[in-house]
Amino acid sequence: MIKGEIPCKAGISLKSVHYERILQEKPPVAWFEVHPENLKSGASLSIVDKVRHDYPLSLHGVGLSLGSRHLNDSHLSFLKTLCDRLEPGLVSEHVAWNYVDGVYINDLLPLPYTDESLDVLVENIQDTQDYLKRTILIENPSTYLQFAHSEYVEEEFIKEVARRSGCGVLLDVNNVYVSTCNQGGDAHSYIQTLAKSGYVKEIHLAGHKKMVFEGETFLVDHHGSAISPEVWDLYEHTLSCLDPVPTLVEWDHHLPAFDVLWAEGKKADFYREKARAAAEVTATI
Repeated sequence: MIKGEIPCKAGISLKSVHYERILQEKPPVAWFEVHPENLKSGASLSIVDKVRHDYPLSLHGVGLSLGSRHLNDSHLSFLKTLCDRLEPGLVSEHVAWNYVDGVYINDLLPLPYTDESLDVLVENIQDTQDYLKRTILIENPSTYLQFAHSEYVEEEFIKEVARRSGCGVLLDVNNVYVSTCNQGGDAHSYIQTLAKSGYVKEIHLAGHKKMVFEGETFLVDHHGSAISPEVWDLYEHTLSCLDPVPTLVEWDHHLPAFDVLWAEGKKADFYREKARAAAEVTATI
């Protein structure tokens, strides 16, 4: 395996509460994902630097704000420094914005799916890839509203961004489930559109929660619980549509014991092996 290359197996989030277990016992996890924004502390970066000598790493950002009119040059420079030091196998960001006029907003905010937004995203992604000297992946968001003036459905918008910018797609299956439940879309059709595009290079899985607002129930992508049965079913469908790609299990809040998180990763591998076996049977018929 090339140094840092992410295998087509399940990885899990790398969290500070699990550092000691990982460094001491070196459990056979296939790979770990790290948020760059959590590495601005020298202590955390030093520990992750040790982890990466035993495991492939990916960087999954929340602060690049690809949907803003202008990139934050300071944050991009920080990301380049991390990439040079940690040699991640994959680098990804969100189709969202959270930075304007030098001010960060502590959330990932949605974009209208218009030609204007498309142009901004494509330019920012190309500038990022040129600066980092590598291809990045963009993740489909979880959405809670729709813009009346959008000109594309989300999956077609993301596909067009990837086509024009040359980036890949990180298909977040939980986000697809959350968004289509909230907006009334077809999750299977969404996934098939992106799967057939050939741009999907990674999958994300995570937990969500139900909330009630003004008498209406909706889902929130909160990364604070186990993956739901409905999302596992959708993941199984996703695997039937795609060539093998790495899968990452996210868990960012209400963190469980390491073994609980790792068990979710093992479950993702079980579904991956099941899909591989089914594909082999189909190929022999």
